Amino acid sequence: MSERSAPHIAIVGAGPGGLTLASILHLHDIHAVVFEREAFSSARPQGGSLDMHPDAGQFAIRCAGLSEEFKHIARYEDQELRIYDKYGRLLLVDADVTGKDRPEVDRGQLRQMLLDSLPSGVVRWDHELTAARQRDDNTFELEFRNGWSERFDLVIGADGAWSRLRPLLSDEQPIYSGVMFVALGVDDADVRHPELAQIVGRGMMFALGDSKVIIGHRDANSHLGIYAGMRVPVDWVETSGLDWSSGEAVKASLADQFSDWSEDLLQLIYRSGAGGGKVAPRPIYALPVGHRWEHRPGVTLLGDAAHLMSPFGGDGANLAMRDATDLALALASHKDWRAGVQGSEITMFARAEEAAASARDAIDEVFSAEGLAHILHVMKEQRR
Repeated sequence: MSERSAPHIAIVGAGPGGLTLASILHLHDIHAVVFEREAFSSARPQGGSLDMHPDAGQFAIRCAGLSEEFKHIARYEDQELRIYDKYGRLLLVDADVTGKDRPEVDRGQLRQMLLDSLPSGVVRWDHELTAARQRDDNTFELEFRNGWSERFDLVIGADGAWSRLRPLLSDEQPIYSGVMFVALGVDDADVRHPELAQIVGRGMMFALGDSKVIIGHRDANSHLGIYAGMRVPVDWVETSGLDWSSGEAVKASLADQFSDWSEDLLQLIYRSGAGGGKVAPRPIYALPVGHRWEHRPGVTLLGDAAHLMSPFGGDGANLAMRDATDLALALASHKDWRAGVQGSEITMFARAEEAAASARDAIDEVFSAEGLAHILHVMKEQRR
């Protein structure tokens, strides 16, 4: 793309999608500015691990020219799966990682790898978007809480579930799925709690029963991400009767929700190092399956901003990174960048609709009376 034809581009959101887009554009000598509301790159924990799919996350990393850097942070050994019933009986273990190609990577390390691929100043920290409007010359003006404003030819919302740019394209808002997670975590599990590390294994474990689930996920540095999930009303945090007075109290009252479950499994809750406000309720929201919009020149969305879906069966960061890759390559290859944006939207809509339908069905099936039987059937079919 020639300098004269290149649009002035703003990307809102420095998550995997936004940074992948900026990195691939930079590789093709297309400048973009990334606006992020966080004050600096390590202002908050980035969460646990992601599994990078060959045709999505890994494809994006190759297109960004970062395959060698990725090898240094990828964990190919952490692709194991374990499934338990609520009594703690191990019903399925898939420990053979031979031929598997969905390596785990720490979210923070992935983000830093992408940040390191960009020139200084591309990401502007402490820029929380407060308003976006189209001007008479068809540019879009962005205004930020810190007082900065700037006009762009193309603005791209990579700003997640509650996107500030989505209203420019769609009136849809995320809908509560009926499922609530409570996120906890166990630090330095290999040394401090080796029995819990054994339960979780080298990857992910699910324990299912009574339309509830306890999930354990092995992250980098011997950390276990723990998630307790159940079907509850959206106001459950306020009405559940959980004792939020202290970290120990809330863990004990949360464990009461799984009162007849294996004591070994409940230790994943009791032994969590999260305290007080670090115990994080996470209601699962999703946009309607098939969410799309009429193309509007100069603005588009990707990732959760475009197609938020349940993590069950959905691909989250992988989809965002593939969206970003398709958009970046379209901008780099089309003489008319507007046509490139529209074409990438059409591709994204089809891919996201299929993934969102799968995610909707998966969360309904997992959080049902037959959830355990369903997930066992799916995993056994995949192993054939």
